[in-house]
Amino acid sequence: MLDEECARGPGRLRVAVLVSGNGTNLQALIDAFPKDDPRVELVVVVSNQAEAFALERARRAGIGSRVIHHRDFASRAEFEDALALVLRERGAQLVVLAGFMRLLGATLLDAFPQRVINVHPALCPAFPGLDAPRQALEHGARLSGCTVHFVDGGTDTGPIIAQSVVPIAPDDDATSLGDRIRRAEHALLPLVVSWFSEGRVRVTGRRVSVLPAHTTR
Repeated sequence: MLDEECARGPGRLRVAVLVSGNGTNLQALIDAFPKDDPRVELVVVVSNQAEAFALERARRAGIGSRVIHHRDFASRAEFEDALALVLRERGAQLVVLAGFMRLLGATLLDAFPQRVINVHPALCPAFPGLDAPRQALEHGARLSGCTVHFVDGGTDTGPIIAQSVVPIAPDDDATSLGDRIRRAEHALLPLVVSWFSEGRVRVTGRRVSVLPAHTTR
């Protein structure tokens, strides 16, 4: 990756959200950035699952949504072409994966270079993939948390933008730990999106920095 500014264009940052399930992180974004927010506009919610409750959250918030099922396409590239078409049509400047349960490849990532981010319920690079809270407990970790990172085609391997630490209690199980991590995600993800809206995120190789407020060049 080159040294570059991950900044928004003029006006509000236009954000698309990809989902597969319940959509609690989508709800956190809806709550953080209502329709009249001057910084961020949630322009579309796209799900690969027609039954995802996240679509109902989008409907209630008055956000347009689409269902694009990956099984309707012969290849991942064709699926991602369809995703990219919708995202371009809605003018998305940042793409947020909020419980989107599909790995993305070069077709989508090249269409939105360093504009696709994900939230993962672990302190990356530890415990990538599914059931991260359970992985942390099984490994005897004392701390867990969540990570917002760029998507690079791997499984939770992209450059780290921000992390939030959640201590693991002696009596935690995967459900109780997962619930506390989820609450941390709901705070961290909107914060990171706000940084993008202010043009404060910079990337050099795998190192991500966030400029202080009001110092963007």
